[in-house]
Amino acid sequence: MKLDSKAMRHLTAEDWRVLTAVEMGSKNHEVVPTALIEKIARLRGGAGSTRRSISALAKVGLIARPREGGRPYDGYRLTYGGLDYLALHAHASRGDVYSVGTRIGVGKESDIMVVADSTGRQRVLKIHRLGRISFRTVKANRDYLRKGRQGCGSWMYLSRLAAEREYAFMRALRAEGFRVPEPLGQSRHTVLMDLIDAYPLRQITAVGDPAALYAELVALILRLAQHGLIHGDFNEFNILLKEEKEEESEQPSVKGKEPESSRAKNEAKVKATPILIDFPQMVSMDHPNAEMYFDRDVACVKRFFERRFHFVSTQPGPFFKDAKKTVGKNGARRLDAAVEASGFTKKMLKDLEAAIREQQEARGEEGEGIEGAEELSEDEFTDGDDDQEEASSEAEEEGDGGEGEEADSRIDLSKLSIREDT
Repeated sequence: MKLDSKAMRHLTAEDWRVLTAVEMGSKNHEVVPTALIEKIARLRGGAGSTRRSISALAKVGLIARPREGGRPYDGYRLTYGGLDYLALHAHASRGDVYSVGTRIGVGKESDIMVVADSTGRQRVLKIHRLGRISFRTVKANRDYLRKGRQGCGSWMYLSRLAAEREYAFMRALRAEGFRVPEPLGQSRHTVLMDLIDAYPLRQITAVGDPAALYAELVALILRLAQHGLIHGDFNEFNILLKEEKEEESEQPSVKGKEPESSRAKNEAKVKATPILIDFPQMVSMDHPNAEMYFDRDVACVKRFFERRFHFVSTQPGPFFKDAKKTVGKNGARRLDAAVEASGFTKKMLKDLEAAIREQQEARGEEGEGIEGAEELSEDEFTDGDDDQEEASSEAEEEGDGGEGEEADSRIDLSKLSIREDT
């Protein structure tokens, strides 16, 4: 599914009411009957106006009319394109988004778009798209695809949960001083955040001091644990390195030595600051599988540093049992409890966790798809205008594949020192 906002300018107020009516009806209906759409929309022109808007929305792929036994059903379902438009409309109504730019990232679980506000300030819009990869053999066993939420509607519901949860974690982490993108807004399955000029760790070929960077990333894992959290996907795809210049402090003159030249005094050092992204899969340190998630995050860092930088730490660990002892210590706020208290029920978290775990298994631990993964069919996930082959190929170009695909876009930061966490 590729976001195309060209038709937004042509939608009337009545069209938006009808599209919203389809969304509201989707809460209890996989396919919303036309009569119910008319009842919810309550247009002044009555059924005639509603059907004209339905026709306009279906023409641009925002809603779709499914067929049963080859015959069209008198009802419509919301497509991912329609959900995209509703989210964009909400951001635009708040003044947060004025224009939509290019797609700068695409993966198995989300699309990353550059957008701008009315002043031209660039931002990032992350569009969650859970369900892009499917394993048909296990579909019947998914609790979150049963009990009235099936197919496309269920994936939209889970994508919305992922966006809400990610936004909640970003706000909580930002408030505690973690280096994460600034969350600016959330609507449906989208999260709006500031655009960071940084390099993904997967693109870095060399750093000046691998040991220092490794130590800082391990310290970040432990700091998250102290606040009761495990990232759950702590790897080179979800860590950015931002170049920052810092002026050196002026050194006092020493007796018998000439003071440093003004050029040396003002010399700037470039440092690489790690920034963490991607949070919907975060779990609590009290999670039943917390030790497995913690150990996996540590193993991802160790494996990447050994493979890319040929660095192997001489220090063992860190170990979950030691990190567990630090939870809530030294005045650290339990962010896991804070986010759970913000409205996420245990059932919602269980469904979302199961869906995200499946997506991670589908793309593999190293960002590669697993043999046997199948994309969802048109009826299960998207409307006919979706180009899944394009999304898959773009994911490889963006580095969602193995070593070969990312080689051309790697960056040498060997001359950078690593800033200590403060």
